[in-house]
Amino acid sequence: MKFLDKDQREVHLTYKTNKDVPTGNHVLAIPVYQHQLLFTCHKIRGIEFPGGKRELNETSIDAIRRELYEETGAHAIDIKYIAQYKVETNSNIDFVKDVYFIQVDTLKEQSDYLETDGPCLFQSVESIPDNKKSFLLKDDAILHCYERVKTLGFY
Repeated sequence: MKFLDKDQREVHLTYKTNKDVPTGNHVLAIPVYQHQLLFTCHKIRGIEFPGGKRELNETSIDAIRRELYEETGAHAIDIKYIAQYKVETNSNIDFVKDVYFIQVDTLKEQSDYLETDGPCLFQSVESIPDNKKSFLLKDDAILHCYERVKTLGFY
């Protein structure tokens, strides 16, 4: 599916399965812990799903496990590859994000959550006050992925 983002850049979103090979340079988790959606509270942007950049020599799966743990203290027990989207940029580096649904079994309190204030739980994206949401929770690509999680019956 194709659409324009808030900056009028073309976005190409493709739904994936675990049979597909993740090739993104960024990752995003849509995690569930104790029947609630697990978010992180970014110190600047606000509440959003955990995620970030894949590091050199790191697989996409390793990156999502690391980002999830760093930003929330969560331990993933089940990871499902659900989507990938590419944003057309004017730079030479493509922005490609692998999106995962993740079932979490434990949260370990961290002394430092890096650029975030740690985990927060909500029943839905819609239940988060608008003034607390990161702009990323208003992004069509991420919202399509969130809807995909619900359509697949994961949440």
